[in-house]
Formats: sequence, structure tokens, C-alpha cells
Amino acid sequence: MGDLSQAMDPTDMIAAVKESAARSGRPTDSASIEAAARDSVQAMLLIRLYRVRGHLGANLDPLGLSHREEPEELSLAWHGFAGQNDKEVFVGGAFGFEWVTVGVLYEALRSTYCGHVGLEYMHIADTEERRFLQDKFESPEDTISFTPEGKQAILQAVIRGEEYEKYLAKKYVGTKRFGLDGGEAMIPALEAVIKYGGAMGVREIIYGMAHRGRLNVLANVMAKPYHVIFHEFSGGSANPDDVGGSGDVKYHLGTSTDREFDGIKVHMSLVPNPSHLEAVNPVVLGKTRAQQAMHDDLGTHDKVLPVLIHGDAAFAGQGVVWECFGLSGVRGYNTGGCLHFIINNQIGFTTSPKFARSSPYPSDVAKGVQAPILHVNGDDPEAVTFACKLAVEYRHRFKRDVVIDMWCYRRFGHNEGDEPKFTQPLMYDAIKKHRRVSEIYSERLKEQDVLDDGGALAMRKEFIDQLDAEFEAGKSYKPNEVDWFAGRWSGLHKPADPETARRNVDTGIGKKLFDSLGRTLTTIPEDHSTHSTLKRILGAKAEMFSSGSGFDWATAEALAFGSLVSEGFGVRLSGQDSGRGTFSQRHAIWVDQKTEDKYIPLATLPHGKFEVYDSTLSEFGVLGFEYGFSLADPKTLVMWEAQFGDFANGAQIIIDQFIAAGEVKWLRANGLVLLLPHGFEGQGPEHSSARLERFLQLCANDNIQVCNITTPANYFHVLRRQMMRSFRKPLVIMTPKSLLRHPLAKSEADEFMGDHHFMRIKSDLTPIADEKVKRLVLCSGKVAYDLMQKRDEEEVDDISIVRLEQLYPFPGEPLAVRLKRMTNLEEVVWCQEEPRNNGAWHFLEHRIENALTTAGHDGMRASYAGREDAASPATGFAARHQAQQEALVSVALNLSNRGASAAKRTTRKSK
Repeated sequence: MGDLSQAMDPTDMIAAVKESAARSGRPTDSASIEAAARDSVQAMLLIRLYRVRGHLGANLDPLGLSHREEPEELSLAWHGFAGQNDKEVFVGGAFGFEWVTVGVLYEALRSTYCGHVGLEYMHIADTEERRFLQDKFESPEDTISFTPEGKQAILQAVIRGEEYEKYLAKKYVGTKRFGLDGGEAMIPALEAVIKYGGAMGVREIIYGMAHRGRLNVLANVMAKPYHVIFHEFSGGSANPDDVGGSGDVKYHLGTSTDREFDGIKVHMSLVPNPSHLEAVNPVVLGKTRAQQAMHDDLGTHDKVLPVLIHGDAAFAGQGVVWECFGLSGVRGYNTGGCLHFIINNQIGFTTSPKFARSSPYPSDVAKGVQAPILHVNGDDPEAVTFACKLAVEYRHRFKRDVVIDMWCYRRFGHNEGDEPKFTQPLMYDAIKKHRRVSEIYSERLKEQDVLDDGGALAMRKEFIDQLDAEFEAGKSYKPNEVDWFAGRWSGLHKPADPETARRNVDTGIGKKLFDSLGRTLTTIPEDHSTHSTLKRILGAKAEMFSSGSGFDWATAEALAFGSLVSEGFGVRLSGQDSGRGTFSQRHAIWVDQKTEDKYIPLATLPHGKFEVYDSTLSEFGVLGFEYGFSLADPKTLVMWEAQFGDFANGAQIIIDQFIAAGEVKWLRANGLVLLLPHGFEGQGPEHSSARLERFLQLCANDNIQVCNITTPANYFHVLRRQMMRSFRKPLVIMTPKSLLRHPLAKSEADEFMGDHHFMRIKSDLTPIADEKVKRLVLCSGKVAYDLMQKRDEEEVDDISIVRLEQLYPFPGEPLAVRLKRMTNLEEVVWCQEEPRNNGAWHFLEHRIENALTTAGHDGMRASYAGREDAASPATGFAARHQAQQEALVSVALNLSNRGASAAKRTTRKSK
């Protein structure tokens, strides 16, 4: 008979009890059956409550300090069974029993749900998933059981973890290492992930973790040679001078390696991570998604597994944890489930859990996506290893996130130099008296006759001898040149010199491809019910291709995407509302008005792959994901688009720690593109500025590219340049709003073809002869059109307006060439829409001066025209905005002085 503990209806229970009683020779009179049914209902309720809340009675805290009150409903008395251990109850197949005494049932429940593993799974809506976990947990065949050889292997791994930390502490006294001390059971558990994952088809594991235990994982899980780590601890470099880079502390570094279990080889990589704890999470997920795409694994998600290792305080406290959970089931971001492992030290830096979160467990946030959670006692390495095995099996079958919450402790302070008793004296009194994990486990194995008296000591000695040999080898170790560009990156390289990052390549396309893309972008399938406004937009596009003129921003972008796909590259665009476009400009996806089926014209092109995704309402998580994707796949143009430019504020950690600094810290190139709508049009402070100044402040060592582009064709070329060059650098583009449809921001067909390329500097639309120029106005972005229109209205004939389309790397050489030709130049002005303390002014002032000096205009400096300093980047009042805009244009063109001069001349003539 099947397990009836899910069915609580008394009528059903009476029928089932009667049938079973008759079959087994028990009394079948009405009174006996009704009494047995009542007992059965209470027994079923008891079973269900253990499945729901049994974890609250589990023995999880190695220190015994958690003082959790066990719920009353887990007691026999609460169910009316006090003192009735010998009473038989009908449970209809639960735990393999049809009839069972209350005492035996209670012991089965306690040993299953209240041992060293506590399972939370009844919040999961899917019945099959719940039943799978229930069967695995309750089945006698799936108890925590390992062979003697398996137990010894687990002990060896724990000893390696412990002795490695002790060795580092002895050899490098006072050096921070953020040790795993107290959580060493994680080492055999992670090895189990490799072993069991490999047996289920996993061929690559991508890890992300913060600093706690990272050195141990590098050595004992990732198999980074001990002598290399010792060399780094002794002051040697993992990033030798001949490969460049500033480097990073040891406990932030990543590595990659292969490990083999049972003849199955698994490639593993640990992604570098800054001290921003959980910031690496989305990077790992994005890299995993890219690797799955390259392994043709997006259908099954069997081959590439993401594993994230967390601290308890960070898991509960950092919002990006939830942002990543939110991505777990979303189209375009799903990785087939991530295995989350929490090193639950029961403490933050100095903060106890009761002051650091508002829920019983750090893992509670995972319930939001119905992830199962396995709480486990870190003093029981077998239980931790079993939890990882079950987690891998669950993820393999259901392709969903799963969490392991290993309760342990931090033997020393936050770093080994801290004094933890300042803030947790009672905890650290208990820790000082508490035996190490290996001691507890080896005693247990002796009792089981799996280990003799000297077994653990022999394991320690053998490993310490190995470390001694590795320590000596580390003294003479010479690191080889680091190869950044292997595998998928083969054929790419660093720029040969800084100037290379400034050079252009031809990015024009042929007429045949241009015309073909035009047909793709304007042809509506016969069976597609298209929105009437979109029909008009497509008709206007068709007219552009027919006439060869008037190409707008969105069409130029689509041409860039389509041409790259046609040439075999991938194109991936994601962001909030990117399919349609925030300003209803892109229309990369055509939605059938009757069926809501989606038609993506660029996805029909051969050779490459075009993807566009409307992301979750997340910046930090999604930008980190796209950075990780670009990290793994340099053959795909990966773009993240902010709904409005300053929404990138929410992803500043990814920008600062990864995008701007990842190459010099970790020798990891990246070609991610950020599309940030920018431009002052009276829409208020949050819809005006993409915070250009913040990106420019990050610029150094040719680390990123920052552009503020004014023509559709130039946008087309900069996107293509991103893929056509032999190196990758992140690209930040201040994309426009009003210029999307501005009558002057148009391009001609021939600008997309032939030997054209991206222009770092753009000339005046109505150029003035260089020798006539007395005043030069330099600017970037939308304000250029305001300046040119006003100048031409005022019929000024000695002011030239030059646009800097690329702000960094600064185009100093071509600007100096341009300045040198202006032999009668008297004044240079930098004009910007942003307040003086924002925008590009402070970044460019001395660079413009250097260009002037190079051009022979010694002593000349640029003056400023723009808004005054402001705490808020823009006003929210349309009239004030307009007045400010007119004023800054007037100052840039010196119109007030010109008006006074003109009036004086008129007065003289009249006299």
C-alpha cells in the first residue's frame, strides 16, 4: 500500500484502516475501526509535522549554544500519545510501515528529521519534488551510510583541511588568511559534489565564494599546488611583472584545474572575488550560462554546474543573493539550478545572528524560490557529505537551486589577528574547549572499527610531510607567464601598447549584406498580426533603405547586431524592457496582436545567434550576470542596458570591482557593453544623468572605454569595433533619448559601408574653415545639436563646434591635429549639460590643455560652460531646465558679449 500520510481525510482513513485490519486479522468492528482511524489521523499529523517542522528539533549546532526551543507539536503528548509507546497505529506505508507502534514511529521520525541533518522542503509547491526528497530522506536505503574506505577518505579530507590551516598559521604568523577552521567538513563535501556530479554528467563546475576558507578550497578542492600558495605567502607574485596587472590579495584570487574521480574528469574554475562578499554570485551564474551555451547544454543543463559558497551573515544580509535567486527560473538567465553551500559560522564579523537577521535561519531567503534547504551539523562530516550528495541528485533531476546550510563555528576572529572575545566571550569560551572536527570524527571511526588507534596520526604525519616538501619547493618556485587567452579566448590578446586601445579598425559592411539586412528588418511575416504603429515604424525603415538616407539610432543598432550575427558572432542584449526599448524605439521583438507570439527578425539570421531578454527588475544581479557571460565568451557581443542611465547606481559594486578593475587585479579581460540612456531633457534628476563622471573617475591604464555618441552610424561602428579588434575592453556608452528621433541625428547609407570606421571626434555639421575659427566649443552628446542650431540661428561665423565621441581613452592625438590647423584660435570652451561637479569637465580639463600645448597653443586653457555645481544632477522643473539649457548654450557661444558688441557697432553707425 502507498504512503497515505499525505491524505488526512477521516473518511478515507476509516476505509483504509478497515481494509488493512481485515487483511491483517485485526478487529474490524465499528468501534475498533473508528478508534484506530482516530489514532491514525493523529499519527499522520505527527508525521506531517515532522516533515514540516522536524528541522527545528535537529541537532545542528556543534557548540550547543543556539538554544532553539523545540516546537511542542513535535511531542507525542501534543498528539495524545503520551505514555502510549506500545500502541499500534496505522500509517499506510509511511517509513515502510503499514502498522507500527507509536514508540517505533517516534524513533523513526526523530532519527530521520532530528538528527544531524534537518530538511526544509514542505514549502515546495511541486508534489514530485517534495516526494523525491521525502523518499530519499525517509528510505532506509538512503540513510547516511558510507563504506569504510569512504569514511577514511572523508577523514583524510578533513585532516587536510585542518592541518593546512594550522601549517599556514605556523609558517606565516600574523598573516591574514580567513581560515576555514571549524568548518573543515566542507572539504570532503565539495569533493563529493565533484564525484557525484561527475557521475551524473557534470563536466565543468564553476565556483564562487568570498574569502572565508578560500585558501583551503584553492588548495584542497581546486588542487592549486601548495608550493605556489606558499610562494605567494612569502611575497612572491601570482601576477609577474611581465604580464602586467596590480594583483590582489591571496584570498581573492581564482584558479582553474581538472580533477578526476572514478575515471571521470571534471574541469573546475574558481572565479576571483573582491571583498564585497556575495558580489561574485551573478558573475558565476552568467559565466555558467555562457559555458552551457558553448557546451550545447542549455536544453538539459547537465554538463556545467554552478556552486556558490556563502557566509551566513552575508547570505541573509546581501540583497544580491535574492537578485540571483530571482534569476534562477527566468528565461535567458536560468542555469539549471545552482548549489548553494553556506558556511554558517553563527556569527558575522562581530555580530551575532540574533542581531543580524530577522528569521530563524540565514537560508530563509531561499524559500522565495521554493529551494529545498538541508541544515547540517558541521561536526559530522558524513552528514555534510550526504547533504551534498542529495543536493546534487536533486539539482540533476529537477534543475533547480538547492541550499546546504552547514552549522559550524569560526575558531578564531574574523581574521586571525582579531580578538573575538571582545564581542562573543561565551561563544569563544565554548570554542576554546571544543574538539576539532577530525578528533570527533576519528573517535567515531575508532568506535566503528574503521580506524585503528594510530590511523589519524599517520594521516596527519603524511600530510604534514607533504606540506614540508611543498614549502621547500615554494622557495625556488618561479611563476610562468600567465596565459589569459586560452580556450575560447584563443586568438585574442592584450593590446601591444597603450596606443593600441585607441586605434580603430574598418567596420563598414558590404552593400549586399546591408541590403539583405534591410529586408530582414522590414519584412513582416504573412501570418503575423502586427501593431498598427509598428507597421508605420517598419514602413519608415523601409523608406530609409529605399532612399539611402535618414537612418535613425534604432535602425543603425539593428544593422550592427545583424551584421555581427551574419559574420558568425553572437549578440546578447539584456536589461529592463530591452526588447521593445525603454523609449519604444528598438522593437527587436514583434508581438503578434492576436496570439502574443513573438517574432524576432534578427534571430532568423544564419551563422551567429541573436538573443534579447527583458530582465528581472535588477541592476546589480543582472549586470553581474552579463559580466560573467562576457568573461566566458569573447565571441559574443554582450550588452546590458539600463532603463535610465543612473539606474546603474544599483550595480556600482560590479562596475567598480569587476568591470573597471578586473583586468589589472585578476588578469581577466572582458568585452561587456553598458548602454546607459543619458541626456538633460527636463525629465528630472533620475532620468537625466548616467553619472558620466563616475565612469571617467574609474578610467586608467586603458581599462575601459567611455563614449558619448551623437550619430547613428558612429554607434553602429563602435558596436562593431567592439568585436572586430583583437582585444576586449569594457565599453560604456552614454546612449541618447531625444537623439533617438532627432531630425539632425540621422545617417546616410554610405556611412555604414566600405572603409568607414568609428570616429572618436566628429566635426561640425556646418563646418567653418579652420583659419576662420576664433572660438572652439568642445562638447559631447546631445548638447552639440543645441549649440549648432543656436549658432546657425545667430549667424555666427567664427565658432566651430567639435564633438568628442570617445572620452576615454582620450583622443588627444587627433584633437591636437585638429587644433593645430586652427591658426587664429583665441578661445576654447568645454560645454556640457551636466553640473560643473558632474560630467566630463574635471576629467578633461587638463587633457584639453595638453592637446592645446601639443598643437602649439601654449598657455591656452579651456574655460567652462555648463550648469553650476549641484547636489542633484538635474532639476525636475521643465521651465527651470529650459532656462538653464539656454543659458549654458549662450555662455558657450559667448552670445551676450556678441550682442553687446553688435549694439555698440550699430550705435556708432547711427551717429
